[in-house]
Amino acid sequence: MSRITTHVLDTVLGKPAANILVRLERREDGRAGEAAERVERNNWTQISNGVTDADGRCADLALDAKSGIYRITFATGNYLKQMGRSSIYPEMTITFACDGEAHYHLPLLLSDNSYTTYRGS
Repeated sequence: MSRITTHVLDTVLGKPAANILVRLERREDGRAGEAAERVERNNWTQISNGVTDADGRCADLALDAKSGIYRITFATGNYLKQMGRSSIYPEMTITFACDGEAHYHLPLLLSDNSYTTYRGS
C-alpha cells in the first residue's frame, strides 16, 4: 500500500504555509490510465482530511492507499484571506494516479494567483 503526504510552501513569503485545510479523496471507479472523459465527475469518496502544520506539512493523509485515482484539495482561499491577500483560486487541487506501492509526496508551491506541484520524495 502507498503512503500519501504533502506540504505547502508560500512562495511569496518563501515560508511554509501553515493552517491550510487539506482533503484527500479517491475516485471510486478510478483506475490508473483510464480516460478522464469516460469517468463521472462526482464519484469521489473522502479518505481523510487534515491541516498543514507549522512546517506546511500533512504527513498522514494516507498510510495505506490502494491503487487508484486520487485528488488532494487545498483550501488556499481561506489561507490567503487570513494573510490579508486575495486570489482567484478559492482552492487548488492535485489529481494523480497512485500505483498502491510507492510513497507519493505531492508538494504545492503557492502564490496569490498561481500554483505549481510536482512529485517529491
